[in-house]
Amino acid sequence: MPAEEEHEGASPKELLIEACRRNNTDLLSETLANKPDAEITRLLNDTTTIMGNHLYHEAASQGNYLLLDQPSFECDPINRLEGDTPLHTAVRWLNAEPPAQRPFGTALIEMMLEAGSNPRVKNKGGLTALQLVDPANTELRELIRQHEYANQNAGDFITVVSSSASAPRTNVGGGGGQQGDDDDDDDDDDAEFSGSDDEERAEWERRRKEKRRA
Repeated sequence: MPAEEEHEGASPKELLIEACRRNNTDLLSETLANKPDAEITRLLNDTTTIMGNHLYHEAASQGNYLLLDQPSFECDPINRLEGDTPLHTAVRWLNAEPPAQRPFGTALIEMMLEAGSNPRVKNKGGLTALQLVDPANTELRELIRQHEYANQNAGDFITVVSSSASAPRTNVGGGGGQQGDDDDDDDDDDAEFSGSDDEERAEWERRRKEKRRA
């Protein structure tokens, strides 16, 4: 039965919310059918519930993935109450599920990360998605940590290149460039051990001292 007949009188936004809650790909497709790309993008990104959740939050809150194959949707919209991204929401959902659901939930969150969700975004409580994960779920914690490091190191690399481009270029290509080599080593260590917790900062400091003694 077409979406219009099954939900007679419902607006496109109401239909999309229902589709995301039920993981109903047919309803989603029928609601978006024959609409121009600009309108589809607007509906996917601007539709919110009365509680201030975006469509992606509604899907994530039920462990649903149907938006992940949609083009041009916003990966990190913020909801009104907690300031959560959908990644936060998916973690909250999985925390409330039984352990048997963890493999599926971990796979869902990995797909969200691969689709572009930023694990470094903090909510109103100052917490990232990683900090919300059940401590017993070590596999998910490691998965998000790896993506968080990759995201952060990519940002550090861009910053280093940008500042280097604006600074005077000296000691390039050898010839009295020992100090420049030491600086490069320090930059590499700082990118790997970003100081996100005390243990990593201690390891970073240890490696830096060893290089200076060498």
